[in-house]
Amino acid sequence: MTRSPLFAASVCALLPLLPPAAAHAQAPTAYDCTHPFGLYDNMEVVYQLQDADGKAAGTIRNRVVLLGSEQNKKQTITTNTVLLKSGLYDTKNRLLRLQDVTYLCRQDTSFTDGTSELNPESLRSFRDRRFAYAPVPLAWPNQPTVGSTLPGGGVTVQVSSTAVDIAQVYTRVQKRRITGTESVTTPAGTFECYKVESERESATAARADMVMRTVNRTVDYYSPAVGLVKTEVYGKNGKLEQVRLLTTINKTAAQPEQQLKVKEKYKSKKS
Repeated sequence: MTRSPLFAASVCALLPLLPPAAAHAQAPTAYDCTHPFGLYDNMEVVYQLQDADGKAAGTIRNRVVLLGSEQNKKQTITTNTVLLKSGLYDTKNRLLRLQDVTYLCRQDTSFTDGTSELNPESLRSFRDRRFAYAPVPLAWPNQPTVGSTLPGGGVTVQVSSTAVDIAQVYTRVQKRRITGTESVTTPAGTFECYKVESERESATAARADMVMRTVNRTVDYYSPAVGLVKTEVYGKNGKLEQVRLLTTINKTAAQPEQQLKVKEKYKSKKS
């Protein structure tokens, strides 16, 4: 599958939050897999990127453009999907990059798009080249258990010209583990979260013996009903490098209790 080389945020996938009026801690509720991470049509979620000192470094806006669903070949498993437009803006609100991302929910697990794990700067030196994306979605359990491990995910990009392959650029999120629970306060409210620690490996490989690699430690604060509330990225020296914090949600579409028209695609897939 080939996608255009559009922006993919260097931190975790962009997930929603509750309205600013939610000043109290949000307790876990029955999860609605029809709407992964609580996303409804036309909702826009706003995140702030911060540096290690808490200074604003940019804004991420994530807007729902399509809800859908599909079934496997035997029609025994339904996968609900959300297509979003995700944009990165600088501190002067100028659009820097834009991309489509897809979130999923299947049975007891939701998934974020592996392409959003890639730092767009890693492709900057390969202008006017072809990019073939091979993402692996990241799983987020709807009923997390402290102490459990989670499967890895990420994305590999094959960079090529019209004649030859040039390099592979990849980001892998691995060694994921739920280490505890924590109450997290953001401008959007206070949320009861699960703390998920992982290792993020980013690399550019021109040849098997020529690999430029960076490894970071990441801590995600995750609420099943609203997704990622906060993400912290640490450098190899253990110092905090970047934070992504949810700030606002603009809920312009139907509320959860209202009936939504969901486009059902029901594509045939292997079991």
